[in-house]
This record gives sequence, C-alpha cells and structure tokens, in this order.
Amino acid sequence: MDDICCIGHVTLDRIVTPQKEVYMPGGTTFYFSHGMSHLLSSSHSQVKYRLVASLADTEMQAVEDIRALGIDVEVVPSRKTVFFENIYGENQNNRKQRVRAMADPFTVEAVKDVRAKYICLGSLLPEDFPLEVVRYLHGRGTVVMDAQGYLRDVKDGKVYACDWENKFEFFKYIDILKVNEYEVEVLTGKKDLHEAAQQLAEWGIKEVLLTLGSYGSIVLVEGRFYDIPAYEPLKIVDATGCGDTYVMGYVYRRVQEASPEEAAKFATAVSTCKLEGHGPFHATEQEAISRIPSGL
Repeated sequence: MDDICCIGHVTLDRIVTPQKEVYMPGGTTFYFSHGMSHLLSSSHSQVKYRLVASLADTEMQAVEDIRALGIDVEVVPSRKTVFFENIYGENQNNRKQRVRAMADPFTVEAVKDVRAKYICLGSLLPEDFPLEVVRYLHGRGTVVMDAQGYLRDVKDGKVYACDWENKFEFFKYIDILKVNEYEVEVLTGKKDLHEAAQQLAEWGIKEVLLTLGSYGSIVLVEGRFYDIPAYEPLKIVDATGCGDTYVMGYVYRRVQEASPEEAAKFATAVSTCKLEGHGPFHATEQEAISRIPSGL
C-alpha cells in the first residue's frame, strides 16, 4: 500500500503575470508530484508516493518528466487535456481564470487499484471526480480533497464562482478538505473564517485546511484551531500551485505522524518557497524547514 496517492488531471497552463507569460504543465498532480520528488530526494524519508494522472496523448511528455524524477505514475487516458489560463495582476492573491479545454472525468474503474494511507484528489472542475468515485475511494484510504474544482462554473470558457452541488453527500466521504477564504464563504455563507471552518467540521470534515494567501492559514482538527501566519517570501513571482503545494506539505508531514500544527507550519513553508519562482516547489526539505520562524 502507498503512503500517499495523488489522483487528478495534468493540465496545460498559460500563466500571465506582470513580469512574464509562461506556458507549462500544471494542475494539482503536477505541482504535487514535482514537489514530492524534491522532498523525497532531499531527505531520508521513506514515504511511498504514487501518482494517478489523466491527460491526452499529446501532453504525455509532462508524465515522462515526472517519471524521470523517480515518481511511480499510472496514466488514465483522456480525449483532451485540461487547458487553463491564469492571469494575475500585481496582487497575486487574485487571478482571472479561463478554461480552454476540459478532460474526461475519472471513473471507479480507473481508480479500482488505488489504496493508500492518504488519497489526495486534485479537483480542477466539478466533473473530475463524480460522487461514486469519491465514495469508492473513501473505503481505501483517508480522502483529501481541494474544494476548488467543485466551486467553478464554466460558461463559454469563463470561470464563475458557484456553490458545490450535492456537497453534503460528498462531505460524507471526505476526511480532509482544503478551501481558501473565498471558497469557504461560498460553501458556508459565513464571513467569519473560524465560524466557517467550524461549520465545515460540523458537516463532517475531520480536518479543515483554510488557506488565506498572504495572511497565512487556519487549520481545524478535533475542535482545535491552529492559526498559522504567512512566512515572508524572499520575492513574489507566481502564486499558481501554492494551494496544491500547501496540501502536499501538510499530507507529507501528517503521514509521518506530525501534529496538525507541525504539518501546517511545514505546509506554509513549502508554499512560501514555491511562491518565489515559476513552476512547482523545487527547494529541499531542509530549506523549507529553515523558513519556519523559531518559537512559533
């Protein structure tokens, strides 16, 4: 059995910032897997990680690049690859997003062999993981979900915020849920962040990860809040993938039996390192640890 298995679509991304325009692979699977490869290669960790990725044949080079890092990858074929445009202004907490292409949803058959201590589902669009897939995986490991995909309504390529259809049915099978400050208000209707996190817990989420961009994060586990401040980056280059990187860092430490607070601090540190460059986290585990201020 794997310690961590990440499942999701590899995307094609066009990223536009005030400094430059970049075309590159993306998606939770991309940022998660590249980040994991750097953590595993720079430490003595024995964490066993596997990726289940879906994409079209035309983008298979992205998978080969991940395999070249020593990551075990299973490919689920798709007729198309998801294509996102992410456009940022000077404030990297905000972005405009468009969808140029959508991939095929995952099926139970595609994930029938998955079994892991933590199963991380990188939802990009609401169709990615139907309820029957999440229900099936719940019996095969601790299910970790990023809510972002279920809160996107795509019309004519433009992405609009929406509530999560059938969210209460999904919440029965999700153990750890990651949301940002905008998503949690859409989900709960509450502006107070602690009250919103508490509402998710009352709805059945065991570990709530609430990321707040440059304001840090809030983690709620077993009735206890952990308010984690942001760590000052050396420079701000590209926020794309920071949420995925946060989840990666959190699960990486939790599978090693770190406390929620310790895991959240490490997640914040790896996200800070990622923010300083284009592409995924590519520092070492020790470099990330060095970003955690002493005494916190």
